[in-house]
Amino acid sequence: MKKVPGPRQIPLVGNLLAVGSKPHEFFRTCAEKYGPVVRMRLEQHREIYLLSRPEDIKYVLTNSQRLFAKGYHRDRILSMVLGNGLLTSEADFWLRQRRLVQPAFHKHRIESYADTMTAYTGRLLEDWRDGQELDIHKDMMRVTMEIVAKTLFDIDLKDPRYQGSDQVGDALDQVLRGYVEQFTSVVRMLLESLPVSIPLPGSKRLKDSVDRLDSLIYAIIEERSGEERDRGDLLSMLIAAQDDDGSKMTPKQLRDEVMTLFLAGHETTANVMSWTFYLLAQHKEATRSLAAELDEKLQGRVPALADLANLRYTRAVINESMRLYPPAWFISREPIEDVWIDGYCLPAGCEVAMSQWIMHRDAAHFPEPDRFSPERWSPEYEKNLPSYVYFPFGAGPRVCIGNNFAMMEASLILASIAQRFEFELDPGHAVIPEPSITLRPKNGIRVKVKRRA
Repeated sequence: MKKVPGPRQIPLVGNLLAVGSKPHEFFRTCAEKYGPVVRMRLEQHREIYLLSRPEDIKYVLTNSQRLFAKGYHRDRILSMVLGNGLLTSEADFWLRQRRLVQPAFHKHRIESYADTMTAYTGRLLEDWRDGQELDIHKDMMRVTMEIVAKTLFDIDLKDPRYQGSDQVGDALDQVLRGYVEQFTSVVRMLLESLPVSIPLPGSKRLKDSVDRLDSLIYAIIEERSGEERDRGDLLSMLIAAQDDDGSKMTPKQLRDEVMTLFLAGHETTANVMSWTFYLLAQHKEATRSLAAELDEKLQGRVPALADLANLRYTRAVINESMRLYPPAWFISREPIEDVWIDGYCLPAGCEVAMSQWIMHRDAAHFPEPDRFSPERWSPEYEKNLPSYVYFPFGAGPRVCIGNNFAMMEASLILASIAQRFEFELDPGHAVIPEPSITLRPKNGIRVKVKRRA
């Protein structure tokens, strides 16, 4: 059996010291240096094998139900926050839940949310003034959270009963920062390896944050569970959904699915939009091309669902933004049994990682891979792009169930904002990618708002 190449590991801490706060860059460097299969260790007793060949990634993701599990049962934070929802559940239970949730994401259902998306974006823009300085990431988190709350629960987060989007956002920040610390902190790794139970740094803050999110979710579920009518939101369908035997989701199952959809449904899109405006602020030619398309196709009116088919450059901007700053920067699977990949035997129970950050910046498929170029996304280019090279929403049987929702939302938000405003970056504010569950800007993105003539 060939030995899998990889960086030298240090006793106890493995490769954690080399990772620092930039695991995405560490992964990319390892792939470039050691080849398509790399062995490393970021946790005390867990080997990671990083794959960077499209055919190997395809093998793993298309066999996710047969040979590979998600393996999230090992992740303390994800298990605590998401429970046994669509993102984390396995095997037959996942299949049942997917079957119950799927109708909520049918095309006609998602399309009915377009007006909500543009209306809430318009409400956000009412607060903006020419020359105003703001954190665009904070505002994108706010508007996507309000959109998902309305489409998922039919509630307005500005209603005092629901604690407000700021409190929910603060709780989510604690959760995501705890996730980063989980696999970049040497202290945490050493404490978790001790045989005695020691309170970990930040554990109480993390638990309090999850409790705050839980109180909101359970209150909404309890309020709605007695209703018979369909209010047109996703929760109505989840409550009414029945399996073939007539069984419905329990309150705990509803909580887990709602929590997963609520967090994933706004966090990922908020990051996509934040990075999109960050890139546009640095590339004036792309900004002018986008504005020209919006002026021609929309002529000053609010974008509608029917406009999206004609907004090709708008979609190209989003595709290119997700290429450079994918909403999820890596995904992983756990082999159920020993598997052979590229001549190497990867043992059962290890972690097999595949990074969108690496694949989306592969010069073999994306010429000048670090350059922002929406023009590359011509229909012919997309048609000829090999599968499993570009996969911002994952791929295979467990591809993100909300990918169409997210693309529609991103397109409508971008069109609504870019036809009215442009942005200048604050030169004194460093924008730093933070690779948590998602790829978010660590300290936000400070910009100056400029109203278009």
